[in-house]
Amino acid sequence: MTAVAAVTDRTDHAEHPEERGESGEAGNPERPVRPGGADRPERRPESAEGRLREAGDDVAGGVDEGAGAGAQGGNAGARAHEKVPHARVEDDVRHARVRDEDPVERSGSEAAWDDGLIARRVPETGAGGLPQTATVVEPRGTSERQPAPLAYDGALRSRLDALRELVALSRTRLDGDTLAEAGRVLDESSARRRLSGEHTVVAIAGATGSGKSTLFNALAGVNLSETGVRRPTTAAPLVCMWSDGASTLVDRLGIPGRLRRRPPQSPDGDSQLSGLVLIDLPDHDSAAVAHREQVDRVLALVDAVIWVVDPEKYADAVLHERYLRPLAGHAEVMFVVLNQVDRLPGEAAEQVLDDLRRLLDGDGIALGEYDEPGASVLAVSALTGEGVGELREILGQFVAERGAAARRVSADVDAAAARLRTVYGTGRGTGLSEEAREEFAGRLADAVGATAAGEAAERAWLRNANRACGAPWLRLWRWSRERRQSAPGGPTLPAPTDEEATARQNVEQAVRTVADQAAAGLPAPWAQSVREAAVRGAHGLPETLDQLALSGTESPGRPPRPGWWPAAVMAQVMMTLLQLLAVLWLLGQVVGFMSVHVGVPVLLLAAGVVGGPVVEWGCRVAARGPARRYGLEAERRLREAAAGCGRAQVLDPLAAELLRYREVREQYVKVVGDGAVPRLG
Repeated sequence: MTAVAAVTDRTDHAEHPEERGESGEAGNPERPVRPGGADRPERRPESAEGRLREAGDDVAGGVDEGAGAGAQGGNAGARAHEKVPHARVEDDVRHARVRDEDPVERSGSEAAWDDGLIARRVPETGAGGLPQTATVVEPRGTSERQPAPLAYDGALRSRLDALRELVALSRTRLDGDTLAEAGRVLDESSARRRLSGEHTVVAIAGATGSGKSTLFNALAGVNLSETGVRRPTTAAPLVCMWSDGASTLVDRLGIPGRLRRRPPQSPDGDSQLSGLVLIDLPDHDSAAVAHREQVDRVLALVDAVIWVVDPEKYADAVLHERYLRPLAGHAEVMFVVLNQVDRLPGEAAEQVLDDLRRLLDGDGIALGEYDEPGASVLAVSALTGEGVGELREILGQFVAERGAAARRVSADVDAAAARLRTVYGTGRGTGLSEEAREEFAGRLADAVGATAAGEAAERAWLRNANRACGAPWLRLWRWSRERRQSAPGGPTLPAPTDEEATARQNVEQAVRTVADQAAAGLPAPWAQSVREAAVRGAHGLPETLDQLALSGTESPGRPPRPGWWPAAVMAQVMMTLLQLLAVLWLLGQVVGFMSVHVGVPVLLLAAGVVGGPVVEWGCRVAARGPARRYGLEAERRLREAAAGCGRAQVLDPLAAELLRYREVREQYVKVVGDGAVPRLG
């Protein structure tokens, strides 16, 4: 086979000096080292095709001289490339393509490989009988075919929209750490949707010595990834792409172009894995922290994962507790491969495989058995090839479905919803009952003294009725008594108790009580938000209620006069006139002005004296009903005013918080999508 090396830009070699040759001669364009030695005559081909063939020979020779092992072939090809002026080769390539010439020599019946990527092959024979290659893939920019973007189905779009609305409604109520994972899922789902929907990104992950790089090479059919006993062997993610259009997907993973590979095309174009983007990750249990960080970063972005375990470390606690158990919801985009089964004698492989299934079931990972969705568990030997064909077939079917990316996003949404369950999920009914509202209004009414104000209004109405319908002599006596009591030397009434502090305490207690009732059954963050809303609304509430109390105790003016008051007043006037007439009649008899006849004036005097109090008593009895209604009306107005203040400053903010919580709960139910969250109370 003909050795082929990657033709990369000089800028790439400037950025990666480690890819240059180690000796000064290899990097000096003025002294090219001929692979054939000094006996090879130097000549300058006159045609573009000849110059390209000479450049290919130079590259192949550089590889042959520099490649001591499979992994060193790529570096040798890079050193050989330095011997050929880059501008001249690109110019010849352009002229050759204009003339429809093939710039690379064909080997036998093997067709030229032009996939829209600047690449030239360097196959050699590596360990395990696989051809060794160091094919470096560099995007050509606009020449690469742009595949159609990923499309989510309606259910997944609805869940993502609900999650986005959920995060927007909760930003001012929850801290950023609580919503960080949900925000990351939204960002990554949007980024993945804009990229290719024709490719599936699958990562191969495993522990040190599990043989994941060997399996990577077995799937690729060539030795792309370096293998060996030195640990860690894989220091950076390596990508193998089976078809065009995946550059943007790999760019999203942050893997540079020098670590991107393409396997040589088989006669049928390897259509079985068309659309696959396979990534060989560093060891997840590597002693190098940077390696573990790369694994965690890439695992969060790929569409599926192949976990490679070996018979010795398949039950490793680090693998199960750090990765498999947290990713149990991603079982549909997960493969678990028991590698190195060739080391197990007899039926030991099946026993280890059964124990592996038991451990995965304990991790909560659904197993894809009996045509049920879940993780695929296989036993392979990447060294001997046992089971690799089955894995390739399953992987090919998985890629052909083109549903891994959407399933991965759906699993990420499930994981984000599970983390938010304690923030939005509750099995208790929430809300503020009508009874709680009435109790709060009653406490505020008591704080402003609505009952006392109503009783005061009732007494005022009775006093007005007595003044209008009372006997004149009794009214005069009561007036004189009030004057004596209000005199400086008169008896003093006990000083009223200081009720202001007590009223404020009652208001604060009422606010705390209604806030606790509204927060009952809510998750802790939302309960705290409800209490804070109640406290903010309570500022200034005692002062407002004090103003209401003062307005309630002030005299509202003359109460309304009922229709029977004029008749009662006329009756009292008649009783007074009878008394005056009787007194004058008796005086006239005493002075001799009139004849003596005592019976009639005494009878008139008695009727006037007794009739006045009787009329007053009758008016007082008749006034009790209207006075009571008047007092109740005054109490009702004050209660409504106090309840209005409490509703505007406390209850309405509480209702707004509860409404916001109901909205986010509805969005959360949509995010979950399976009705697992209890219905709102």
